[in-house]
Amino acid sequence: MIRVEARSRVQLRNILFATDFSENSLQAVQCAMAIARRYESRLIVAHVLRPDTYQVIPQDPTVLTDWFRREAEQQMASLLVSGVLRGVPHEVVMRQGSVWPALSEVVQDKEIDLLVVGTHGRTGIGKVMLGSTAEEVFRHADCPVLTVGPHVSGTPAPEANFRRIIYATDATMIPDDAAAYAVSLAQEYGAHLTVIHAVREMPGTWSDTPAHVEEEFVNRLKHLVPPEAESWCDPEFVVRFGEPAAEILDVANGRKADLIVLGVHGDVALAGHRPATIAYKVVCEAHCPVLTVKGEKQS
Repeated sequence: MIRVEARSRVQLRNILFATDFSENSLQAVQCAMAIARRYESRLIVAHVLRPDTYQVIPQDPTVLTDWFRREAEQQMASLLVSGVLRGVPHEVVMRQGSVWPALSEVVQDKEIDLLVVGTHGRTGIGKVMLGSTAEEVFRHADCPVLTVGPHVSGTPAPEANFRRIIYATDATMIPDDAAAYAVSLAQEYGAHLTVIHAVREMPGTWSDTPAHVEEEFVNRLKHLVPPEAESWCDPEFVVRFGEPAAEILDVANGRKADLIVLGVHGDVALAGHRPATIAYKVVCEAHCPVLTVKGEKQS
């Protein structure tokens, strides 16, 4: 797995923005553009033609495919002429099929360093980048995925300005890729970094008091951040007791976070087809973008 050291700048040469042309997707493209300007990246704008998500189904499959392609091309043209992509090198990619298999080809072909998606945090007919589909994307992608959920509001600055970053972890002693990205981004933006671990419940085998348990986990969290980081991101270590997603969101809201970083594990068989996970809940309910980085453990 990639290890981003504290003194190594995250490299985002190629950013993939996946759009379904929805209102939420427009919020996501502004975020993608802000990051692209900051890192002088190339932006690839992709749309996946998926006719089975629409209500009007013509009898002739050929007519169906042609109609959806023309419709998508018109919406893509509107996006291009709107000027929202001005100032960043970009190209357009159109694929047909299931969302993640189609996007995975683009990720490989274009050597993507970051994938940006918007999500409604729900399911239904008529849109492509729905909540469960977004989860399928961030659990399968080998590159980090930035998800802009339905509660993210406001217009991003011309350049991304992540001043308050929350990194949520399961508090293992081994730093993961998500920790490396959180630390590197905090350094890049001169951001205040809050590292949080939420303890779901107090195991009956623990004889210590909550205060002692909290102290133990804080010591574990400190191992995830290089000592030199104290000089430029003033890291804060927080342990909460309760439902993890709710506690992560409460800390993020209380600190007015600009970005939440989560480690996630891939689950090929079940992604998008099971009760809501911690990562899914955070992505759908957060008031700021969420960066998920796939690893062997986490939510």
